[in-house]
Amino acid sequence: MSSSLFSTPLFGVALTLFAFQLAMLIYRRYQYTILNPAVVAIGLIIILLLQCHIPYADYARGGNMILFLLGPAVVALGVPLYQRRAEIMLRFVPIVVGISVGAVTSIATASGIVLLMGGGKQLALTMAPKSVTTPIAIGIANKIGGITPLTAAVVVVTGCLGAVVGPWFCRLLGIRDYASMGLAIGTSAHGIGTGRMLEIDLLGGAIAGLAIGINGMITALVMPLFVMLLE
Repeated sequence: MSSSLFSTPLFGVALTLFAFQLAMLIYRRYQYTILNPAVVAIGLIIILLLQCHIPYADYARGGNMILFLLGPAVVALGVPLYQRRAEIMLRFVPIVVGISVGAVTSIATASGIVLLMGGGKQLALTMAPKSVTTPIAIGIANKIGGITPLTAAVVVVTGCLGAVVGPWFCRLLGIRDYASMGLAIGTSAHGIGTGRMLEIDLLGGAIAGLAIGINGMITALVMPLFVMLLE
């Protein structure tokens, strides 16, 4: 295949779609949680790029077009939210309180661990928005002086980890209520975790989708205060 084809946006788009469809086939065949399609697709793309010595910049020309679609995809999560709106309104206050606490805790723990381990301010700011969806996290990292590509990578890893072990970890803690589980996973593992939660329960997935939006707003509001604390 001509190297010029690798540098076109078509390559990145086609590779992403092919890897995800293959990952979906694998997941449907074996039904193991660890074979989450997003995790497998990412692994397949990384392996192909490394084995074929294809620069990431070439893939990113098309991959960034897929990234742009994350915004509309998050908006689409409003459909299950609308479908279960009556049940959600009955729990609205505890939901908002839970998301608020989760958002602040995520910022404090992610950046706090970095600082305690000797990392610098820039790395702490890079890690701070790890639990919000990728478009919001990238925007926040740009504004506060974080390392944007690293923030995007950490956000994806966080989502994949939450999707794979989140439901299991909630059950380990004795959380059996799907609404509570969705609240925790949506707040901590954004879109990828929410996708997994929608497979488990519609109400839990709807609350997880709500958590993505509220967590993003709260994080965007809290981050300037956090930056001032680090001055």
